[in-house]
Amino acid sequence: MSEKVKIKIARNVVHLPAIALRGLVVFPNNVVHFEVGRTKSIAAIEAAMHANSSVFLVAQREMDEEEPALRDLYAYGVIAEIKQVLRVSDDLVKVLVEGKTRARLLELDAGEKYLQATVRPVAVRGIPADKRNQVEALVRSLKDCFEEYLSYSPQISKDVVYNIVSSDSPLYLSEYMPANLLFKYEDKQVILNESTLLGRLEKLLTLLRQECQIMDIERDLDDKVNARMDKGQREYYLREQMNVISEELGDAEDTRAEADTYRGKVKALNLDEESTEKLLKECDRLARMQGSSAESGVIRSYLDACLALPWHTATEDDLDQAHARKVLDREHYGLQKVKERILELLAVRKLNQDVKGQIICLVGPPGVGKTSIAHSIAECMDRKFARMSLGGVHDEAEIRGHRRTYIGAMPGRIISAITTAKSTNPVILLDEIDKLAGDYKGDPSSALLEVLDPEQNRTFKDNYLDIPFDLSEVLFITTANDASTIPGPLYDRMDVIELPSYTRTEKFNIAKRHLLPKQLKNNGLEGRVTLTGSALYAIIDGYTREAGVRNLERTITSVLRKCAQKIAAGEAEKISVSAAMVKELLGPEKVKPTFISRKDAVGIANGLAWTSVGGEMLPVEVAVIPNGTGKIEITGSLGDVMKESAQLAVTYAKVHAEEYGITPDKFKNIDLHIHAPEGAVPKDGPSAGVTLTTALISALSGIPVNHDLAMTGEITLHGNVLPIGGLKEKSMAAFREGISTVLIPRDNASDLYEVDAEVKEKVRFIPVGTLSEVLKHALVRPGRTPARAVRGVPQATSLIANDKPAEGHKEPAAVM
Repeated sequence: MSEKVKIKIARNVVHLPAIALRGLVVFPNNVVHFEVGRTKSIAAIEAAMHANSSVFLVAQREMDEEEPALRDLYAYGVIAEIKQVLRVSDDLVKVLVEGKTRARLLELDAGEKYLQATVRPVAVRGIPADKRNQVEALVRSLKDCFEEYLSYSPQISKDVVYNIVSSDSPLYLSEYMPANLLFKYEDKQVILNESTLLGRLEKLLTLLRQECQIMDIERDLDDKVNARMDKGQREYYLREQMNVISEELGDAEDTRAEADTYRGKVKALNLDEESTEKLLKECDRLARMQGSSAESGVIRSYLDACLALPWHTATEDDLDQAHARKVLDREHYGLQKVKERILELLAVRKLNQDVKGQIICLVGPPGVGKTSIAHSIAECMDRKFARMSLGGVHDEAEIRGHRRTYIGAMPGRIISAITTAKSTNPVILLDEIDKLAGDYKGDPSSALLEVLDPEQNRTFKDNYLDIPFDLSEVLFITTANDASTIPGPLYDRMDVIELPSYTRTEKFNIAKRHLLPKQLKNNGLEGRVTLTGSALYAIIDGYTREAGVRNLERTITSVLRKCAQKIAAGEAEKISVSAAMVKELLGPEKVKPTFISRKDAVGIANGLAWTSVGGEMLPVEVAVIPNGTGKIEITGSLGDVMKESAQLAVTYAKVHAEEYGITPDKFKNIDLHIHAPEGAVPKDGPSAGVTLTTALISALSGIPVNHDLAMTGEITLHGNVLPIGGLKEKSMAAFREGISTVLIPRDNASDLYEVDAEVKEKVRFIPVGTLSEVLKHALVRPGRTPARAVRGVPQATSLIANDKPAEGHKEPAAVM
């Protein structure tokens, strides 16, 4: 007998997908719609739809439980049939179900996809014969209590009212009423758990009476509150109604409420007493104005600008050295000295969190990565980043803001950058600071003195805000192509980091690791086009001549566009670009060979020049014209300083003529023509002295000059060689042109520490102290012994500031 019972129970057990409901209890014979957002619940609906559309719905005990287990669910639920499913989005589904059978939860399998429940249907026990009268009395009491409930809650649907009033079925009422009345889900679950119809009706009646009592108390409380409303409150409501009427009629707009809102926001800022008082005065002014007046709009804009500033919002610095090095190496190839300088800065900030006044100036030719370095610093430190370009800014108000007395006044660029960054300690990049301009409206470089002074920017006052804002936590980074054009007081406030020109090998690696993958992705050619190493070198050598890599990237993009055209036309599926194909795609080489002496020649010496975009080779030619009158002609767009160097060279040649086999009276019978090629480019500076003297002595003596040697240095009247600036850029130019030996002033030997290691490996640097040493190495004489090369020194010195570009030129001047 026991075995038969077990078999019968086992047959009644059902395995169904289950959904745990939050704050909802479903009853049999009721249609309910609800939204499902949990992944497992959506999967359970899909599984039910694929099977027989039946699903087990059970309420969970705690609404905030995301992954409910068996202990988190109630014992009784409902087997429901899914009528309709509407997918609103990927993570939200609307479901319409109809409850069918009350069931008890036996087991729960919380699988990976959805909940699987083992349930047994359990019907409500019927009414015993001796309890029928009691049940009928309970039904009547329920309907009477429901009528009282309606008097407190008239918003119940007419359909619900009709179904309850017109039905006399105890079972129907025990399921329909709790399903459609506003009871707490815990109370509804108590009714669903009840297995006897009599007990269910008794609990439902008790629950309904409790709700009527509570609603009666709420109505009494509302009446008491309304009765106690005093005259002032009634006047307030009447006044508000009048304001609304005035707004509708367009007569006036009361701004007092708006001013109160601003006043609350100002107090919440917790500023210093003076600033708070000033802002509150503006709120009071706004309250006294008509909303349609122009002045009220000005005050609103001012208060909005002040409230938008991140007064007390700051990010936490990430000063981890390993993370910083990883970011810098990922974004930039080479620039080792620059990276080390940035890591040193982060290390100091890690040891001293209160360090102030670190204002960095990145100086270098265009396209070497100054702006991207600033981005990387912000990423290393996990700070917000804002950029403002200063190129061509000539109005002081662009920096400090306009006073509010002007129409259209607005905050300056500094405050705007802070507002955009939404942080009191962002990294702000002041781009192209060497290109600031000044006119009758003021000098913006002078306005930056306060911004970039750690002692002053703690209380920076924008003309528009007119209240102090602390800029001491901001890390300012400036960029410049030519530091010599930055005003001295402004330059003195910045920590200068120089970014050198890229070598040929560095450009190749940058193109291979960064530029080419980026442009392959941008042009949709990943996996379809490859550029060989020889092709990249062909582009670098034949089509770009620059200190940075901007033109290199543009040229690579041009090659890829032509490849994309061939692939789109069906001419090829994959293309591997070789060095020979580069010329076919781009045409003849655009970079022409630099005019320098390529063989030992008389009267031609190779000099080195500095420009704002890197170093350049600058040869000097001297021609001796017989049957002359001692006239000296100087051409090549030379500046005054360079012309004076030519006069010094002539004087030195006259004094030391006999040492080089030149007769003293030769100068009387000849004319001299000194020329620096590329006459359209302005040239100035004292460091061409050694080059001019060498070319002059060679032309007069007939001794050729070594073509594989370049030189730089200023000379004195007695033949001493003085130090120069820009050695790093000049040495890069010699390296680029394949010069093997460079003569430098002896006092510049310490500057070799700053020269790139690759350059020092390929180029011999010979320090010289006098012109006689220069001529000894430069003039090609039989039996000459080359001097020992200097590869570097342990300590670097600052550049001598005597190599500045000439002022007043539109084209970038070459500084010898």
